Amino acid sequence: MTRRRLLGIAADGALILYFLFALFPVAWMVILSLKPANELFSTYFSFSPTLDSYRTVLGAGEDEGVPFVRFFVNSLVVSLGAVGLSLVIGLPAAYAAARWRFRGSENLMFTLLSFRFAPELTVIIPLFVLYQQLGLFDTYVGMIWVLQLVTLPLIVWIMRSYFADLSPELEQAALLDGYTRKQAFFRVALPLVKPGIAAVSLLAFIFAWNNFVFPLILTSSDAQTVTVGALSFLGGDRPKYNLTAAAALVSVVPPLLLALTIQRYLVRGLSFGAVKS
Repeated sequence: MTRRRLLGIAADGALILYFLFALFPVAWMVILSLKPANELFSTYFSFSPTLDSYRTVLGAGEDEGVPFVRFFVNSLVVSLGAVGLSLVIGLPAAYAAARWRFRGSENLMFTLLSFRFAPELTVIIPLFVLYQQLGLFDTYVGMIWVLQLVTLPLIVWIMRSYFADLSPELEQAALLDGYTRKQAFFRVALPLVKPGIAAVSLLAFIFAWNNFVFPLILTSSDAQTVTVGALSFLGGDRPKYNLTAAAALVSVVPPLLLALTIQRYLVRGLSFGAVKS
């Protein structure tokens, strides 16, 4: 066996080991969610699997006083609302940033991007005070508004590269045919970047869905999301790790289903300019 072949086998083995290492937390969560309560703290892999944790989390079993289904619906509402509103604002902004350059435009874009990378804890206290005074605390509107800080810069930055990759001659031809600038945007430019819109929408949804700090500080019960609500099972005298694991796995389902649904657009979109930004 040649040295090159041995190196190839070693590289494959290292990748398999890394894959198993990365997958272990997920596998452990699945095992934990299937364990009965009386075997929760045992270290043996031999146990009688049960779906009681999932029944409890979804409200079909023992009432733990944690409305997880409501938290789940809250996450769907605020995440979809934030992504939808960000697309309405972000797509025209990205198109304008790609087509019209002026002095200071790059500084403006980096300022917008800094909203995404700035630590959320730096703005959470002023936001908490404002939300209390404006009546936005623990409301859908308040959560959708604050999640714009997460999703809007992402959409503008990624979509700008998609619009920049489009040839301006396409829109100029549409203008010569009698289209207005608005019609050229909606009927010519926008349909050509559909894969990018699908890809960036999924990324924005995942970022909004997984956000933890804003729901933790700016909600209490009515608009609380799954990222905070799942931890409610850890309260009390005895933490219920099996319920927490089941809640965490259930909360993964929407982003996973969304990714599988738009997989065709996602692969095409991520390979067409999105990674350039």
